[in-house]
Amino acid sequence: MNSLALTPDGRRWLDRAAEALVEEWRGFAVDAISQTEAADAVAGVVAQVAIAADGGVLDDAHSTPLDRRVVALLRRYLLEHDADVPPGGLRPVLRALERVAASMEPRWTERFQERMTGPSGLDLVVEVAHDLRSPLTSILFLAETMLRGRSGPLTTLQERQLGLIYSAAFGLNGVASDVIELVRGGDRLVGRDRQPFSVAEVLESVQDIVRPIAEEKGLELRFHGPKRDRRLGHPGALNRVLLNLTTNALKFSSSGHVEVALMDGAGDRLECAVCDTGRGIPEAAMATLFEPFRRRQQAGDYAFSGSGLGLSICRKLIEAMGSTLEVTAVAGEGSCFRFALDLPEADPTQFIG
Repeated sequence: MNSLALTPDGRRWLDRAAEALVEEWRGFAVDAISQTEAADAVAGVVAQVAIAADGGVLDDAHSTPLDRRVVALLRRYLLEHDADVPPGGLRPVLRALERVAASMEPRWTERFQERMTGPSGLDLVVEVAHDLRSPLTSILFLAETMLRGRSGPLTTLQERQLGLIYSAAFGLNGVASDVIELVRGGDRLVGRDRQPFSVAEVLESVQDIVRPIAEEKGLELRFHGPKRDRRLGHPGALNRVLLNLTTNALKFSSSGHVEVALMDGAGDRLECAVCDTGRGIPEAAMATLFEPFRRRQQAGDYAFSGSGLGLSICRKLIEAMGSTLEVTAVAGEGSCFRFALDLPEADPTQFIG
């Protein structure tokens, strides 16, 4: 006989517990679950317990919240009356109940995979990213308010810690934005028309955000701007690319410096480079460096992030601005990302800054 098989006494007590539970249901909120629904659920669970005791295959259809509640109530009833059950009669019932309970556990991983691979999978990704951005935006606002002293004076240590909080929240917010951007195509700029902007202000914005990270790691930051400061272009996209590349450079550098150089080129060109003295990039990683959601082959493989979204978005934004992102690296010595943009000088009379 199967070790789980119910004895006649065990089966009688299981049936008695089921009858008591159905009777008890009369005192429950009948507006939520009718007596018939309750009786059907109890009968279904009892049948599953019998199948489990015989070592049979359980039915996945019996895994609703009501079914799980019935299992819990049956277990409670049996344990409360265990003194009345003949020796050896209760244990097989409880073991079968445990097997049924285990089979009813919500399979969230499978449901998530089904949703992700279904027609609404991308919508779910965007919803999650938006849900992340809302609290992160609040953190950014509060941290910035405190850094400006609007909540009272800060010590030097508190300023540095708040700076790190702001940088971390900004980075997470950027990841959420990258996810949304990738789903939508990854080449949407801040406005299709070029607008006047100050290159120096873009560099200052990036420097303010990454400075706490550099100070915490003991790295030197070097920022260089062009002589022709006022340009026509897409400052939001440029800021996003420079911030992402600079953050990556800081992340993979343990000593030395990170240099961000935007220099005048021929004609209207702006030559941009973000270089570091970090660990460099192995040759084997170059082929998939700009692929989103790349999978690491082994622990320690080079990757700017687990998802690879940042570099993928950088490349798409730079291509949307009419350029190409190039990279050179030497393992153990550092890496350098370069691109060039055609950014005409802005008319001083139209400049807003």
